[in-house]
Amino acid sequence: MNKILIITHTQDNFSIEKVTQYIDKNGCEVIRFDVDDYPLKNKLSTTFEDGKWITILETPEKKHRLDDIAAVWYRRAYNMGNGLREELDPKFYGAAMGEVRNTLFGFLESIDAYSLGKPSVYRRLDSKEEQLKIADKIGLKIPETAITNNPEEARQFVLKHKNVVAKMQTGFAIYEDGVESVVFTNVINEEKLEELDTLLYCPMQFQKKIEKQKELRITIVGRDVYAFEIDSQQSEKAKIDWRKDGVNLIDKWIPTELPTDIEAKLLELLDVYNVDYGAIDMIVSPEDEYYFIEINSAGEFFWLDNLTEENQISKSIADLLCDKAPRRNNMVLA
Repeated sequence: MNKILIITHTQDNFSIEKVTQYIDKNGCEVIRFDVDDYPLKNKLSTTFEDGKWITILETPEKKHRLDDIAAVWYRRAYNMGNGLREELDPKFYGAAMGEVRNTLFGFLESIDAYSLGKPSVYRRLDSKEEQLKIADKIGLKIPETAITNNPEEARQFVLKHKNVVAKMQTGFAIYEDGVESVVFTNVINEEKLEELDTLLYCPMQFQKKIEKQKELRITIVGRDVYAFEIDSQQSEKAKIDWRKDGVNLIDKWIPTELPTDIEAKLLELLDVYNVDYGAIDMIVSPEDEYYFIEINSAGEFFWLDNLTEENQISKSIADLLCDKAPRRNNMVLA
């Protein structure tokens, strides 16, 4: 029986269970590695002896061989080393966490099997600038863009384009008194030019504001394309960033058809990155122009999966992992 390794954490959502059910139906076995239980509860060991590499994952429940897995789904690595800070002298904590991350990520990079996502892929896709350049090169329309920490450059961009949106290039939140405040996309106009002085300390991405007929979330798994649209302008909160009212809009998404050329270019985008999963955000203007905004290497899909027949996105992921669907070969030593 082929073994499929899933890298996640104990608080992940029910999408893991849905994919696991389809993996079971495909006759494969799931090994779940919760990284927030590593290293205090989960033990990971790799040895090279007598000409053989052997990797063992030992959890409180069972010991698993990982050197003979058929595929890995690197979904999440949240809260790695949970509880370690309380166990160690503070002067050793930073060094220990560095070794924890390097050991786990080193193992994931070296797996000689098909991998749906890996740390190096996620790091590369963190570059919004590269995303936009590749999208532009393959013929997708992108907004006018400036990425800068130069306040004067940003002011000139705003003055030229009048209405501009500003966003962080990473998932960004501010924590104060234990409260998390997520930084969403916001409009910058001429009235806010003086506020741009703080760019000196932290660069941002600015884009010409695109008027929205609708917003799209397109989840691609292998060669399967699942496109959904939403009229984000129906909510005052969601007009600039639909996530601001995401909970109330969660059941307002509807399946949609992409123009043939747009779908082909999005598949080409995944070909360029040699990845089999991407959650893509696009805007359709009132003039029916499709603007590429970004691709998320591990973007959530669970709320859209619920809108498909029998959780088809989860099935596509399981089929890829079990080698029952066409996939882009990314084995380390292929």
